[in-house]
Amino acid sequence: MRVRSWFRAIALAEACSWLGLLIGMYLKYVPETTEAGVHVMGPIHGCIFLAYVLFIPTARTTFGWSARTTLLALVSSIPPFATAVFEVLADRRGLLSVVEAVETR
Repeated sequence: MRVRSWFRAIALAEACSWLGLLIGMYLKYVPETTEAGVHVMGPIHGCIFLAYVLFIPTARTTFGWSARTTLLALVSSIPPFATAVFEVLADRRGLLSVVEAVETR
């Protein structure tokens, strides 16, 4: 169950980092007060984004995802907050359950 917990935590962190980045972009462009938010949240979001994308193959192997589900997980990393939505929907559909290994003799 560790993979499930890590996947859920990374997906939520990626969504939260999007929020921080959007707030930083707002402060940079709308009132044009400071660029500090983007300078701080940009690298944080980038690292969490990479962690999410790099964790997808582990999740695919552990949960036995199809190519379509894997592609949806990867695409969900692009729009803001979509990783959290994907995680909730995948959990509800049982896609975050560990696939049992089948022994062949």
